[in-house]
Amino acid sequence: MRKAIVASIIAIFLCTGMTIVVGAQEAKPEAKPIKVGAVINLTGPASTWGQFHARGQRDYFRYVNEKKGGVGGRKIDLTVVDHAYNPAEAVKFVKKFCTLDKMDMIATWDAGSGLQAKPIVQKYKTPCINYSTAPEILKPPIDYMYLPFGSYTLDSQAVLEYILATHKGKGAPKVGLLTYNNAYGKAIHDPSKAYAAKNNIEIVGIEEFPSKAGGDLRTQLAVLKKAGAEYVFMQILPVHIANALRDADLIGYNVPFFGTWTATDPDFFGLAKGKIRDRLFMQFSGGLPGDNVQGVALMMEVGQYSGIKQFDTSYWEGVVVGMIMERAFQLAHEKFGKINTKTINQAMESFRNENFGGLVPPTAYAKDNHEGSFVARIVQIHEDATYSPMTNFFVPGKGQLKLN
Repeated sequence: MRKAIVASIIAIFLCTGMTIVVGAQEAKPEAKPIKVGAVINLTGPASTWGQFHARGQRDYFRYVNEKKGGVGGRKIDLTVVDHAYNPAEAVKFVKKFCTLDKMDMIATWDAGSGLQAKPIVQKYKTPCINYSTAPEILKPPIDYMYLPFGSYTLDSQAVLEYILATHKGKGAPKVGLLTYNNAYGKAIHDPSKAYAAKNNIEIVGIEEFPSKAGGDLRTQLAVLKKAGAEYVFMQILPVHIANALRDADLIGYNVPFFGTWTATDPDFFGLAKGKIRDRLFMQFSGGLPGDNVQGVALMMEVGQYSGIKQFDTSYWEGVVVGMIMERAFQLAHEKFGKINTKTINQAMESFRNENFGGLVPPTAYAKDNHEGSFVARIVQIHEDATYSPMTNFFVPGKGQLKLN
């Protein structure tokens, strides 16, 4: 009897002990989050772009946290700060992210900020994706700096190749460049001149103006018109593209206009209403609703978090950057068993044609190449904020371009 009582007491203690252990396991603190910092223009010039970038990246990370449980059991914690399109402010935030905040990965926004932040990123070995695809960002050394997809060199070559393929005039097509006088604007100068020199295209003029300038572009357009430019290739933001279309009408300058993938944002179609007509095109290598691909469907699903109801290229890039970062976190977890600045950077350089459901071309990085992809497509921009592909996806200079 006594043995039975002792056995019962031991059993009770064992059960109690087991209960305590289970309770302790259930109360285990949540895994440390993956920390991401983004320095984005939310209030300065072209802030619509920045606001939608932030929404896209934030919404996608929310989707990963809520639908996938994060990455490797760790949620993604995104901190977005506003530098108001001021590179000096961006540098301050980047240094804080790399030192005090110890972010696992960061994003910078414009060309100027990316170039000035690059030495800091490399000093503290913090991987960084720059939203602007200025090719200068990837001048050696390229360590820790990444573009999400092909640089403005890709845009320049693709636009000029399309112009050459569709030109019906006599002689070489005559192209004028209309750009800002900053790093972003000048990003298409050298690539365009280099491509034109090798492919029987004339760059007949380059007109620059400050990004903070007023809205009247009649003087710049009149110079290009006088120089005989049959096509205008622009590296300016949507508000000034709307002004360029308006002012072209005022001076009777009826030519096709081309932009890089940054040519539109949600505000653009209201500003340019009645001015777009059938003369505006851009390089955009992303997926479109008409492609019926899984990546675009996912983007529109994610967009429900913040009320996105129509496809938009600025929101698109925010989602793309979020997707690329998440894939880097996944690979770091799978390959190295931990997610930190070192393993994320190693994971990024291990990308081998990573598939993002057609939202962006298959993405590859290597130790000596941080560009992501080099695949283009020319699309026409319509008044109703839709886009029609004018070509297939192609690599400029490889004989792959086909007109739709």
